[in-house]
Amino acid sequence: MKAVILAAGYGTRLQRDIEKDQSGHFGHLRGVAKPLLPVGDCPLVSHWLRALTRSACVDQVLVVTNALYHEAFQLWAQEFSSVQVLNDGTRSNEERLGAVACLHLALNHFAEPDDVIVIGGDTLFREDFSLRRITEHFTEVQRKSEDSNLVLSYQCKDEETSKYGILELDSDCRVQRMKEKPLPSETHSRSACPCFYLFSRTTLPLLDIFLKEKETRPLEERDAPGNFLSWLISRRPVYVHEISGRFDVGNLVSYQECDRYFREELRNPEVYSI
Repeated sequence: MKAVILAAGYGTRLQRDIEKDQSGHFGHLRGVAKPLLPVGDCPLVSHWLRALTRSACVDQVLVVTNALYHEAFQLWAQEFSSVQVLNDGTRSNEERLGAVACLHLALNHFAEPDDVIVIGGDTLFREDFSLRRITEHFTEVQRKSEDSNLVLSYQCKDEETSKYGILELDSDCRVQRMKEKPLPSETHSRSACPCFYLFSRTTLPLLDIFLKEKETRPLEERDAPGNFLSWLISRRPVYVHEISGRFDVGNLVSYQECDRYFREELRNPEVYSI
């Protein structure tokens, strides 16, 4: 199995918050890519590399970033022998390719088709998350069909449905549909879906079809990986693995919450996410 970490975003909301902050505590974060932000005792993305390495669930990790942050990621990657850093060639948020196109770019650098873990580079999970448990679950759903895929889900609050992609499931925890940022009254589900997916090797060729269908559409329709997931649900089996919650570093407040958890509440950092 391979892993792709999507890290080509520009963190515009977070950088705006840092510029506006009057405390003087966050000036050192100016111009730092979100996956490289210090969280606890290391950069955010290093938590993923530690867990992927220690769990031995993948044999290759590819990080996709942009030209603006490429050098910083190359310096960071010197600590990890299994990592390759890819440059998507863009230098601003306006030029961005979108996460799905970045995933497609990464897949073209693998020597042969394989199942792939896709990880949002600005996302971490609470301590109940386990790579070993989710890869075991992936093996189980693949016994039903080699086309099966697995995504994460956690229960959000009623007022949060309009912030996230919400999954509607059947009794077998198979996803029936995904609603993008619905009002609470528009769905009975509260199953929010973070950017962490296990795609089967037989599913990944559909990326070509998706991008071809969307090539003349606005970037927003093919940017977030959730757009591909929503499109995929009617074409391939997608199942859910439940977790308790996530940290999505989008602004300064969410960054502070994430950093505080990893500095003060993480009980077993040596086995985190393994």
